Amino acid sequence: MIRFASLGSGSAGNALLVESGETRLLIDCGFGLREAAFRLARLGLAPDELSAILVTHEHGDHAAGVFALARRYRLPVWASHGTRAACSRCADGVDFRLMDGHSSIGIGDLSVTPYTVPHDAREPLQFVFSDGDFRLGVLTDAGEITGHMRAVLDRVDALVLECNHDPDLLAASSYPPPLRRRIAGRFGHLANAAAAGLLRTIDCSRLQHVVAAHLSETNNRPALAVAALAGALGCAADWIGVASQKEGFGWRSVA
Repeated sequence: MIRFASLGSGSAGNALLVESGETRLLIDCGFGLREAAFRLARLGLAPDELSAILVTHEHGDHAAGVFALARRYRLPVWASHGTRAACSRCADGVDFRLMDGHSSIGIGDLSVTPYTVPHDAREPLQFVFSDGDFRLGVLTDAGEITGHMRAVLDRVDALVLECNHDPDLLAASSYPPPLRRRIAGRFGHLANAAAAGLLRTIDCSRLQHVVAAHLSETNNRPALAVAALAGALGCAADWIGVASQKEGFGWRSVA
């Protein structure tokens, strides 16, 4: 069985928990020490119960709290070569372990398959987690969907999927034009329709959970993201979960 939950998801901070057996992995931490501990406690965990931290990329909403948390609780940190280089000034005294998008790694009771994505970071990775029976896919920062991403996420049992923005809301926002172009570009963030398009082109027959994540509080609405994903899957809107910035989402099980 795999359990997963979110501490919070959005441009103000991201962190996701994945658990199987005695292994508890934190994917990213964009929150300070006190806030991270508070949000972990809300999910029934303390920081010293974590097994490791995995970092998708160096942007502050994903990595700002990683190294303070790792140093305080002596947690190993896994990330790509590029992310390690981008975070070199913050990583002193941290047990840093390298991974890449070509090989799976084992951490306790979980197998972790990193995969490459187009995003404007040094060497960004996203992940698929497996306990040997079930697979959880995570995709939270990518500008577009590639064939490799489709292949990796095909037939997952659960999926946390970026639905960052609605193009019309983004175009009408007060964001400066360069920022709007970055978000909507090939190395930015997925629009609702792009996320829905992924679901239409992979085998979703095993899906037990889909959670929309990394929603922009300015350029998206939960109802728009849910409608896009439910339309792609042909399911009821209330079957789609949403990760919020303030609350994340509670524990979900894949079994």
